[in-house]
Amino acid sequence: MISFIVPAYNEEFELPSTIAAIKNAAGFDQDHEIIVVDDASDDSTAEIAKNAGAKVISINCRQIAAARNAGGRAAQGEVLVFVDADTRINARHIIGAIHALNAGYVGGGARVEAHGPIPRWGRIFLTLFGAIYFGLNFGAGAFLFTTRDNFRAIGGFDEDLFVGEEIFFSLALRKIGRFKILKEPIVTSGRKLRMYSAREIFGDMFAVVLGGKRAARSRAGLDIWYNGRRETSST
Repeated sequence: MISFIVPAYNEEFELPSTIAAIKNAAGFDQDHEIIVVDDASDDSTAEIAKNAGAKVISINCRQIAAARNAGGRAAQGEVLVFVDADTRINARHIIGAIHALNAGYVGGGARVEAHGPIPRWGRIFLTLFGAIYFGLNFGAGAFLFTTRDNFRAIGGFDEDLFVGEEIFFSLALRKIGRFKILKEPIVTSGRKLRMYSAREIFGDMFAVVLGGKRAARSRAGLDIWYNGRRETSST
């Protein structure tokens, strides 16, 4: 069985499409469960998830690593797939993940494409960032997969970190085996590139890069990840 784990904070707008995409990706013949980890939402996230047939776990941490870990610990499947609440996957991602695990990889991720219109600078940034980031064989948090045994072996995501936890998750998996980046890109919302200026995005990112783990251990200064700004209309 595959456990799809979806961390969510105030995702009433994006979540229905994400859950629908997961169901379509898994198909009718793949035994699976969908776990939505509602992390202190004050909108209809939990209700939407329940109505869509997902199992809902409620926490109050406002931390992506803690939300993913809560879902991972509750998962019943042998395979864990972490999907962000604003991300769309398809059957090729599931097939690719299963093939990779069956071939001996310990886990992996996929390249990322942004959905909807985004500024030209954002397109250039994503192209350059993707070439470097995925070239270094790191998985993006929007889509990560591994086995339940491997998740437990590495201790899940580092809850000391409020950002960058997917990098250290990838590194931890790479210490115990091969890590696979699928060729088929997942599609994730381009909302950050629409809602924040280049100055805001690069400022927050450079602060984390320069500050290292110390900067990542506090929610302070991580506005583009934690201020909760959301789109409420289709792009």
